[in-house]
Amino acid sequence: MSSLSARTGRDRQRYDNNFRLVSGLVKDDEDLNVDFESKIEVLMVSSPNRHDLVFPKGGWEDDETVLEAATREAMEEAGVKGILREVPLGVWEFRSKSSSADAECCKEGGCKGYMFALEVTEELEAWPERENRKRIWLSTEEALELCRYEWMRRALKEFLRVMTEHEHGRLGTKEEVVSDLGECYDPRYCFVVS
Repeated sequence: MSSLSARTGRDRQRYDNNFRLVSGLVKDDEDLNVDFESKIEVLMVSSPNRHDLVFPKGGWEDDETVLEAATREAMEEAGVKGILREVPLGVWEFRSKSSSADAECCKEGGCKGYMFALEVTEELEAWPERENRKRIWLSTEEALELCRYEWMRRALKEFLRVMTEHEHGRLGTKEEVVSDLGECYDPRYCFVVS
């Protein structure tokens, strides 16, 4: 049994204009050597009490940065650790399917999700939500087919674009990405809102 525990509740939750702020990841394996497009895999997790797969994500709390929230959610929901790409893939607005009464306080469950890429370097045998979630590695083609929501498909396509640029040595610095963006929501994290 693990001594790790997942954060619960929404007492410390961050909000922006009635949108609950969440942070999450699209994760890849580290073997990108041959035939990039067909070789890359992404990690998705099962949803508790539902039959769909999602990318690990969850609430960004007021005592952590958005990057800390993303890495915490990766460990809590999927039991993985790795190298986080600090430049976000983007921000997507979507409705939460949470049955929590707290979801009603934010535009009927509206969320603003900050998604990042993570190169998985370690898969834990025990993690906080392992009883409720299964981690599943999929080809990018399979993952695109299983994305239930359009915002997830868009995040995955952005992940593939970034990984393709990285494969060709053009990942880009944070400054280069920020200079192309225009509107900046916070100097700590500036990126495209899709």
